[in-house]
Amino acid sequence: MGGVAWVFPGQGSQKAGMGRELAGSFASARRIFADANEVLGFDLMRLCFEGPEDELQRTANAQPALLTTSIAALAAAKEALGGLAAPTLVAGHSLGEFTALVAAEVLAFADALRLVRRRGELMEAADTSGGMIAVIGLDADVVARAIDATGCVVANDNAPGQVVVSGAKAALEQASAALSGAGAKRLTMRPVGDALASAMSAIPFQDARVPVVSNVDAEPHTRATEFSQLLARQVYSPVRWAASVRRIEGEGVDRFIEFGAGAVLTGLVKRIVPGARALAVQDSRSIEEAATVLR
Repeated sequence: MGGVAWVFPGQGSQKAGMGRELAGSFASARRIFADANEVLGFDLMRLCFEGPEDELQRTANAQPALLTTSIAALAAAKEALGGLAAPTLVAGHSLGEFTALVAAEVLAFADALRLVRRRGELMEAADTSGGMIAVIGLDADVVARAIDATGCVVANDNAPGQVVVSGAKAALEQASAALSGAGAKRLTMRPVGDALASAMSAIPFQDARVPVVSNVDAEPHTRATEFSQLLARQVYSPVRWAASVRRIEGEGVDRFIEFGAGAVLTGLVKRIVPGARALAVQDSRSIEEAATVLR
């Protein structure tokens, strides 16, 4: 028999009601949701369990909600089965890579939760505003004056000499020209990744207890120093999920367990590796069904 991989879903799997049965059945899952409420300062638990759906679908809410639900599912499985055998590898789809890093003990749950909330806010702002650019080498007041007539705004003042500007696509072209004329050293169209990297600079990363397969290069990683760079690149890089699953299979894994809302990755794994056994853990019944694989 081969190895086991734990995988964690990304945005798109969220739906009102997720995690409710787990929290009702397992004290460990309830604690995860309660901890998330405390860390974020709002009732994420209620949003996951009851909605409203339109609020849950917001990127800034969906990302921490999915991470929390997945970690709650993992905690519930550990509680139900008296512990779990260590997986061979872990991986997550886009947002789910943060969850995988929590499972591998690279990131503390609270730190990951704050990061994905910030990631969601940045992605939401970029989507609704039309676009964003990072401005290197000018302070916020200089940037604000330079873009005053363009219709763009300062979205984030990340640090002295590092400012993010948002606006409509055409307005950003005008702003870029104005900022270059004002002396900007560098303009980059990757501000979400840059801003996320800035947020991660204050977060402690640990070496992984089990290898984490990155979306960026579909390779397993264990060193703490690698992960923040990979996560920042992940925002603007293609998600190499099929390659990641095949890489995991190449490590001798023939069983995949998806923790969290829905079973999207379970279906994908079955298509990518038809001979693999793939199961989704999202409630007490599915924990029982996966027991022989998880122990």
